[in-house]
Amino acid sequence: MHLSELGDRICILGPSNSGKSTLADAIARKRDLATVHLDQLFHLPNTDWEARPRDEFIALHDAAIAGERWVMDGNYSAGMPQRFRRATGLILLDISTPASLLRYFRRTLLERERRGALEGGRDSVKWDMIRHITVATPKNRKRYLAMFEQIDLPKVQLSSLRAIKKCFREWDLAR
Repeated sequence: MHLSELGDRICILGPSNSGKSTLADAIARKRDLATVHLDQLFHLPNTDWEARPRDEFIALHDAAIAGERWVMDGNYSAGMPQRFRRATGLILLDISTPASLLRYFRRTLLERERRGALEGGRDSVKWDMIRHITVATPKNRKRYLAMFEQIDLPKVQLSSLRAIKKCFREWDLAR
């Protein structure tokens, strides 16, 4: 599938640390779309990943999806129904739990700057996140795959880090 076939409002879903934000930024640059990182809408800036009140998040989310041209990365099921109604295309990153965990450690221990980072925040290794990746992520992967299969939009599933890298090459998404 050509990148343009996904339209001008693209959702990227997938497990934590699968590369959603990196892919979103690359697509945004290539297609001149606004980038929306849901982590930044869901969490308060200048905190250690403190969640916003739900109604605030939904208001920010709904304002973002009202735009005509965007690529949005993140899951957050509270906004999925309205997000999918506005979307013109969907990308599912479906990498393995060990790959997500490895990327989490690399990101928190080695990277100073990362795409989609929380303003004023700094990533650090957290037991809650390790637990989320190892316990919740496998269940979520099944749920995301079931949703992906039911959605009637142009869509692409990338099921490995190798497939994601190939996508970057084929869509000419310079890093």
